Amino acid sequence: MLGWEFPPFISGGLGTACYGLTKAMNKLGLEVTFVLPRMVRAEKTTSHINLRTPADIKGGVIEEWVTDELKNIKVRTIDSPLQPYGTAESYQEQIEELIRSKKQRLTGVTSSVDHSQDNGHYAGDMYAEVHRYAAAAVKLSQQENFDVVHAHDWMTYSAGIAVAAVSGKPLVIHVHSTEFDRSGEHVNQMIYNIERAGMHTADKIIAVSYLTKNIILSRYGISGDKVEVVYNGIERSGTGLGLGKIGIDKDEKIVLFLGRITMQKGPEYFLGAAKKVLDVMDNVRFVMAGSGDMMKRTIELAAQLGIGGKVLFTGFLRGEDVRKVYERADLYVMPSVSEPFGIAPLEALNNDVPVLISKQSGVSEVLTHVLKADFWDVNEIANKIVAVLKYPPLQMTLKEHGNYEVRKLKWEDAAEKCKQVYLQVLEQAVCV
Repeated sequence: MLGWEFPPFISGGLGTACYGLTKAMNKLGLEVTFVLPRMVRAEKTTSHINLRTPADIKGGVIEEWVTDELKNIKVRTIDSPLQPYGTAESYQEQIEELIRSKKQRLTGVTSSVDHSQDNGHYAGDMYAEVHRYAAAAVKLSQQENFDVVHAHDWMTYSAGIAVAAVSGKPLVIHVHSTEFDRSGEHVNQMIYNIERAGMHTADKIIAVSYLTKNIILSRYGISGDKVEVVYNGIERSGTGLGLGKIGIDKDEKIVLFLGRITMQKGPEYFLGAAKKVLDVMDNVRFVMAGSGDMMKRTIELAAQLGIGGKVLFTGFLRGEDVRKVYERADLYVMPSVSEPFGIAPLEALNNDVPVLISKQSGVSEVLTHVLKADFWDVNEIANKIVAVLKYPPLQMTLKEHGNYEVRKLKWEDAAEKCKQVYLQVLEQAVCV
């Protein structure tokens, strides 16, 4: 399995999905080797996984570990600065920072000189890095015994194609998002080409929703019988934790946006609706939890709308802080412009928070007891926010029915469907 996120290396929903899916596969007895690009290190104590001390191994692979909880799942990392969700500019900055840090560790000298061209290990653009990761994955695959290659999202498709070609094993690609979701009509041609190559080369494609499947069929020229829809799940949580001091009065109603602050997630529509809500209600605070390339623009927009004092930007949250902010929220809003699935609404319902989502989301296909609106209709979004905040019976009904409904979405079901896809491609390979 090839992916760019796995706890504790996690930036968004993909890492959550990979963890939930592999944990369920572990229960089914499937043995998974998860190949992860080495990214900016997070302290392992921030993860909800108890990781053993990693052991250095040869061949360009930096680390390997298993956990007591996931005995059939082995995680191996390739030394690579690949990162999800970044822009070309932020990617280049990250490479340069990694090089500076590495130089400082080796020499003990801090330097302001740009060394981005003196280390072949990190030099190059994202396109070159994707292919370097693919080459390293091929070397790694020669040390492993496996039956199927499973690649998650575009950064790993080239690696999946290469590993499948060298090993002769069938390739399954998992589409959590497409370039049309991330960029609208202004797609990055290089990324689109990689996605299209992955889809046409794969023996089977897993889409996270019918919304995503329809994009795959219409935009990438794939036949319908090649694509299977496997919805994401949610892991049931225990009771919430106490809220720390985050600058919110206890009498204020809290409307939460939790996700990457990028075009795809519709932060400007959230603020547009917030402005209209604050025109009729005063005791409301809007919390935007997350980071992204639109962070600066979104903060400026809140100021321009005159609601800066009513909008709290927390930055990226993880673990306990996420549970804390859910505990205080009266409503979770996801106004995504194009959301292939959307795990955050499931997490909100799992924490007894009512949910308002855009109709342009895959998760809207599986949730009934939530409020829905078109992402662009800020009037409708604002009206529904006001309704939840002003009418406790509506809020309570959405909580109770939504929490019951989300229990039906299990990672075990997703893992079982993936297993059936594996069996199909293996059977096809035998027939060929």
